[in-house]
Amino acid sequence: MNKKYLLILCTLVLTAGYLQAQPQQTQQRRAESEVGFHGPFIENFNKPTLDFFNFNLRRTGYDFRYYPGIPSFTEKGTEIMMFRIDPNDPAGAGRGPEIVSKELTHFGTYSARVRIPDVTQVQPNVGVVVGYFTYLRNPVFGLSEIDIEWLIADPEIIYVGTWTGSGSLQRVGRIINLATGTILNTSYRIGNERNQPLTGMQNQPETIQPIKNYNASARFYTCGFDWYPDRVTWWIINPDTHEKIVLWDYTGSTPDFTGIPVSPTRYMFNFWHTNNWPVETNRNSIEKPLYSYELEIDWMSYTPFEDLSKEWMEQNNGK
Repeated sequence: MNKKYLLILCTLVLTAGYLQAQPQQTQQRRAESEVGFHGPFIENFNKPTLDFFNFNLRRTGYDFRYYPGIPSFTEKGTEIMMFRIDPNDPAGAGRGPEIVSKELTHFGTYSARVRIPDVTQVQPNVGVVVGYFTYLRNPVFGLSEIDIEWLIADPEIIYVGTWTGSGSLQRVGRIINLATGTILNTSYRIGNERNQPLTGMQNQPETIQPIKNYNASARFYTCGFDWYPDRVTWWIINPDTHEKIVLWDYTGSTPDFTGIPVSPTRYMFNFWHTNNWPVETNRNSIEKPLYSYELEIDWMSYTPFEDLSKEWMEQNNGK
């Protein structure tokens, strides 16, 4: 037997045992008031267990959607976390494979190296989301969510933005075709209202350098964001030139809200079916997945801005 596939088989056996021995991790989380904060870390996904994340497991039985510590199918010498979507999973965020940080995170630099599935020849109208993000609802400050997302029906398009507020949620976001450097949309909205354009200082940079042959399913890309109390900057690394390309430098101002999350959050990654959010370039891309498409994550990292978080906690009485 090929050594690579023997290693994968052994890893799957170990992972299955580990997942079965960890029932309902997400159901057994400590109360948020008892949870601490992560220091700086890198989760390298080079073994069957995770140091800094929990699996969001199904309620019963084995969960064969997670494969940590296996060799990449697309990049020799790289060990990865593989998410495998289940075509039988219902539509909706959090209904597919998902990992959640064990402790809280706050202001800091977040980054990951990712390759999304290639479905263009198999199911071009599939509705599947790859989500790299933070998420937690705070009873005082509302939602704290920062996103980088791909809809796998078009691997040239990347979505960045935030969700904040309580009740009618507040959205700021930007949609970019990185293969052409085209900014398709930079806007804000409250609840189900129509998107309103962001201009001037909230629309920076106004132009973006394209990445030659950008296709998030063709190779791994490193991307991330820097989260400050008064701004969020999203970026991606050009793998050929190693240049950091700023996707959006948002400094937090709309006529009605800032759009900058402020409260501590959870660090997450997920992979799920959407039946109502098509990619910008293909309005038909909401089909249920026909096959178990595979997402590869090389690593995820977090570097906190500890002084900024400490100052915020002191000003807000640890809320």
